[in-house]
Amino acid sequence: MEIRTFEPTDTQQVVQLILPIQTEEFGIPITLEDQPDLLDIPHFYQQQKGNFWVATAEGQVVGTLALLDIGNQQGALRKMFVHPDFRGKPHGSAQKLLDGLLDWARTQGLTEIFLGTTAKYLAAHRFYEKNGFVQIEPDALPAAFPRMQVDTRFYQIRV
Repeated sequence: MEIRTFEPTDTQQVVQLILPIQTEEFGIPITLEDQPDLLDIPHFYQQQKGNFWVATAEGQVVGTLALLDIGNQQGALRKMFVHPDFRGKPHGSAQKLLDGLLDWARTQGLTEIFLGTTAKYLAAHRFYEKNGFVQIEPDALPAAFPRMQVDTRFYQIRV
């Protein structure tokens, strides 16, 4: 498995990974049209201190993670998805993606990362908490944080 920076040729595989996880696995009523960022990753995420990473195995995208620069030395963690076959300890996909994001954030001079998630992603909650994220109330989010309608749970980490 390799963790690398997103390239535009990855777009189709990224969409094919994320949408089924959202809609089929977790039953979230969201479409590609609801997520225009997925079709414009370089302009949406790979700006200022932001970036977008993919985990690949045998040439296939099996994981994604984005960092959106929201200003004020803060970032928003977005689009963390790992194919079910690559979750957990044997592969460590999510951990490798997150470690890379946090290293990047530190080198870019960011001081805080925020994220929003749904109540349905229970394993994700445990993962974030294990990695030092602290749950916060929605009113503690910075004004520039991009809130998604489906997000009901929010976290913060100081980097």
